[in-house]
Amino acid sequence: RAVAPLVRRFRIRDLSSLVVVHDELDLPVGRLKIKTGGGIAGHKGLQSVRAHLRSDSFTRVRIGVGRPDITPKGGDYVLKRPGRAERDELEAIVQRAADAIEHFLDHGLEPTMNRFNAP
Repeated sequence: RAVAPLVRRFRIRDLSSLVVVHDELDLPVGRLKIKTGGGIAGHKGLQSVRAHLRSDSFTRVRIGVGRPDITPKGGDYVLKRPGRAERDELEAIVQRAADAIEHFLDHGLEPTMNRFNAP
């Protein structure tokens, strides 16, 4: 619910300039991927953002959290506390995500995707 009032307050007209950072089960731990629009694969947070903005044209920074070996619900998995090794990887990728957002603000989407989407 918070995103729509922020978009109005800061008068964001082009939603592709809005960056939403989120966890992504479909990417391995430590992988980062940037995109605009696209499917949400049942992600509750993205469903909420899309519903409140009435659009999916925002830019997404997807942070890979991987899928568990066993099959708990995705929501249960992403809400649990990561192990030490995972936590170290996630700390590094969060810094990379911050770098990607700065690059996006300075250079735009295409150059940022070209630089940060590579494995």
